[in-house]
Amino acid sequence: MNSVLGNIDPVAFRLGPVEVAWYGLIIVTGMFLATWLSMKEAGRRGIEEDFIVDLTFWILPAGILGARLYYVLFELQTYLSDPIRIFFFWEGGLAIYGGLILGFLTLYWYAEKRNVPLWLLVDVLAPHVMLAQSIGRWGNFINQEAHGTEVSRSFLEGLRLPNFIINQMNINGAYYHPTFLYESVWNLIGFVLLMILRAKTNIFRRGEVFLSYVIWYGFGRFFIEGLRTDSLLIGGFIRVSQALSLLLFVAGIGLIVYRRMYVYPKPALYLEGTEPEKAFEAKRKKYEARK
Repeated sequence: MNSVLGNIDPVAFRLGPVEVAWYGLIIVTGMFLATWLSMKEAGRRGIEEDFIVDLTFWILPAGILGARLYYVLFELQTYLSDPIRIFFFWEGGLAIYGGLILGFLTLYWYAEKRNVPLWLLVDVLAPHVMLAQSIGRWGNFINQEAHGTEVSRSFLEGLRLPNFIINQMNINGAYYHPTFLYESVWNLIGFVLLMILRAKTNIFRRGEVFLSYVIWYGFGRFFIEGLRTDSLLIGGFIRVSQALSLLLFVAGIGLIVYRRMYVYPKPALYLEGTEPEKAFEAKRKKYEARK
């Protein structure tokens, strides 16, 4: 959504005629951190760290392309009148769900190509992707986009927000829901929970870290999307991201239940065969011996 920017300059610095935007720096920071954390976890799970680096070079362009195509698809009438604008990425118009979908398809293809277990790989990546999403939403904050409906300043003050956030939510003389913040915090909480629970061998089987990410993100995004003013719509009244969020939430729960009840043999524990899993198993046997 276009707006008159507030007191934060969207340009971080200039190198001659080249302007480097805060948005780009924030996105790159999130991606770098997610890649680094994924490399470390992959090494602990028997996946080569170099594989994660190689995968990143495939996923990033695929994610950007998917995010753009998704947005253009649901704004097709606008772009059919001036098709060249499809390539004007700098004007805005990137939908995260499109990036996640094409990114996942690329990941699936590359994992098959390199013979890396898909469920294990997505479990390694999922929490760190959520962290990157949490960081990336601050790029929307700088650009004063992806915000919610109009609210009063007193409402924002009631949330105990710092003044720099409240002031940046003043767009063209009106204040708006900081939905970027809601989603950033929601994703950060999800990241912390998944990182903690992933270390407990009796919690997740392979694939369930990823499916828990899908459930958590889908649930939060469904409600946050309902506050936004820039949603892509189907038929002029159905919010695309809300419909997809609900679908992912239900599908994530359904897959966990199905794989636990009907798939044999049962999927391996996420940490099966590792030192933490062996330590847990030893404690379990010691406890049972006392009974």
